[in-house]
Amino acid sequence: MKISYDLHLHSCLSPCGDNDMTPNNIINMALLLGLDAIAVSDHNSSLNLPAVFNVAKQHNLTVVPAMEVCTNEEIHILCMTTTLNEMLALSNELYQFLPDFKNDVDVFGQQTILDEQDNLIGYEPRLLINALSINIDKLLKILPSYNGIAIPAHVDKTSNSIISNLGMIPSDYNFPCIEVKNQNSVIEFSGKRISNSDAHYLEDIHEPINFIDVAENSTLGIIDFLKKQNSFVR
Repeated sequence: MKISYDLHLHSCLSPCGDNDMTPNNIINMALLLGLDAIAVSDHNSSLNLPAVFNVAKQHNLTVVPAMEVCTNEEIHILCMTTTLNEMLALSNELYQFLPDFKNDVDVFGQQTILDEQDNLIGYEPRLLINALSINIDKLLKILPSYNGIAIPAHVDKTSNSIISNLGMIPSDYNFPCIEVKNQNSVIEFSGKRISNSDAHYLEDIHEPINFIDVAENSTLGIIDFLKKQNSFVR
């Protein structure tokens, strides 16, 4: 089954995410564009995912539990799990590694937590875009406990990517998949590639331009595809 996707979106929980990136706005924009599956992957937190999932349940849209983790190497890694509860538990464990540095709203923006009606629940006090005090090796050891997978994010960017910071994608990490901003980027990698919008604004969410071939349009189907070493379908 060929489905369209955008698996890297930021809600208003991310300090760099626009205030209009609410659960309902994200879901409705994805539906309007005609996407089959999305993932909201905020920086180092999953606190808006319960609302996103509750909204998505009312519509025919698959949501993959995700979070964009920043390791202490200043490398962004997309982490995905098979269930929302697994992602919430993973987020809770990783929170202990987030520096206790207060968010300056005037500098970085508000970190807003909403419910499924887009009502304000609260604000995350710690600055979420800071690097966690764990490295990639430690993250990769934690993820299996939550049925999680790791995908290096936007590897062709000049900042916060595994290539820009390490100069390569180490083969011993055994990543099954990488994310690129540009599908035509010249990257030495034998596994599959996906391309997402990394949208921080509603207008930046991808139209159905990227596709994957999955056994079924479900979280499990998508995770299974991403884990396998078969080729990417555009």
